[in-house]
Amino acid sequence: MIDLSHAARADTALLVVDVQNDFCTGGALAVENGDRVVAPINVLCGRFSNIILTQDWHPADHVSFADNQPGKSPFDTIPLPHGDQTLRQTLWPIHCVQGTYGAEFHADLDRTRAQLVVRKGFRAHIDSYSAFYENDRSTATGLHGYLKDRGISKLALVGLATDFCVAWSAIDAARLGLDTTVVLSACAAIDLDGSLQAQLKTMQQAGVHVVDAL
Repeated sequence: MIDLSHAARADTALLVVDVQNDFCTGGALAVENGDRVVAPINVLCGRFSNIILTQDWHPADHVSFADNQPGKSPFDTIPLPHGDQTLRQTLWPIHCVQGTYGAEFHADLDRTRAQLVVRKGFRAHIDSYSAFYENDRSTATGLHGYLKDRGISKLALVGLATDFCVAWSAIDAARLGLDTTVVLSACAAIDLDGSLQAQLKTMQQAGVHVVDAL
């Protein structure tokens, strides 16, 4: 588990997940208390030497937008075929469209020392919650290779939302062999139909350290 005495080490990184305008107050898919994560994240950014940001980056015709699925509403689900499996896709309000204000990082987020931005969800036919893989669970974003090349083996995750992109990223990180910690005081959740408690349990079962604060 990561603690603050390890934060500045070369083998340790902070992964800041999707702190974007559309997930904050007034945004198209606002997470309750989403803005409140910015201040504690900025404190942590001052303590880590390696900082990586993720950014939801959808085309306007993205398959996950309810408006692109006739007769469907936000938070409905539809089946999507991917390779040899069929996935259930949650449909969302239009959000984080490439080049729009909603896709921009929150203005108060300290990005000055970030070394990498991982954009995800830019393929129109498939959604992407994890910073490591698209939702087909096979198309890689390249983040794992980047971490390996830099010798980073410990990862602390913060951001939005706890039960979706943070959780999926953390679970993948742990399964890839990274020492993974989620810092709840710097996260906020959507909590759709009990998704928060379900994902907290899944993270812990995957070997993720879930802590209130560092």
